[in-house]
Amino acid sequence: MRITLCLTANKPEPWQAGLRAALPQADVDIWQPGAPAAPADYAVVWAPPQAFIDAQPGLRALFNIGAGVDALLPLRLPPSLRVVRLDDAGMSVQMAEYVCHALIRHFREFDGYEADARAGRWSYRKPRERADWPVGIMGLGVLGERVARAVGAFEFPVHGWSRTPKRIEGVVCHHGADGLDGFLAQCRVLVNLLPLTPETENLLDRHTLGRLQPGAVLINVARGGHVVDEDLLALLDCGHLAGATLDVFRTEPLPADHPFWHHPRITVTPHTAARTLRAESIAQIAHKIAALERGDPIAGVVDPARGY
Repeated sequence: MRITLCLTANKPEPWQAGLRAALPQADVDIWQPGAPAAPADYAVVWAPPQAFIDAQPGLRALFNIGAGVDALLPLRLPPSLRVVRLDDAGMSVQMAEYVCHALIRHFREFDGYEADARAGRWSYRKPRERADWPVGIMGLGVLGERVARAVGAFEFPVHGWSRTPKRIEGVVCHHGADGLDGFLAQCRVLVNLLPLTPETENLLDRHTLGRLQPGAVLINVARGGHVVDEDLLALLDCGHLAGATLDVFRTEPLPADHPFWHHPRITVTPHTAARTLRAESIAQIAHKIAALERGDPIAGVVDPARGY
């Protein structure tokens, strides 16, 4: 059994060592552009080039070290190739932490307190009612469900929207195109956790964000391609949106001259809401490879038609 690694912008050597320890019966090598490549059974990748896919026509499965596989969708992949994403690997608790922090910062007006403290002002703000701040989660997969449960633990009303019907205790679930407008109208805070697909690209535009309750807040932790930047800025400037916390962007790193950096109602973080944890990811990948070798089914196989 041979495993090959193609980890753009990641150091592959620690992954190689970890997979060798977890699967001592496997040969694990690192793909080098332009160098002859031994045929591999499995690949572990992040943003691989087409040249890598073309060099490995016999792959049985391609493991992506992230929850989102949008970087793989433009590639020409063999129809028989199984693409497998990480189910969680320590990301869901990080995502829940990040979203709850951003939500509570807006709800409790901690940004205002921070500004007052820098100015030397001892200030007071009237407490808000959680019932007036319903939170909507777009995308109810592994990460979205964990975020919804975490938000609910702070006693905010929680709504969720997904492509297909879901049932989650404590969450009012909406689904499909017919349910989108009704979902948005319920939200004072919108958390985006959708996969990026042709259907969801540019979904968060002037029309969609304009359906949110006045004074709403956007928290985007999915992909920058979901948001139409100009429409978000216009809705913030006119006051329909009160703020936005953005962790992902169309171009990363975010260009120095981008208006998001300096907008007073936008908080920027550098795509750090939920980082891939190497040890947990290696354990999950090794477990799934062992299952495939036995002929057992595995979770996390991507449907190319849906893009997730």
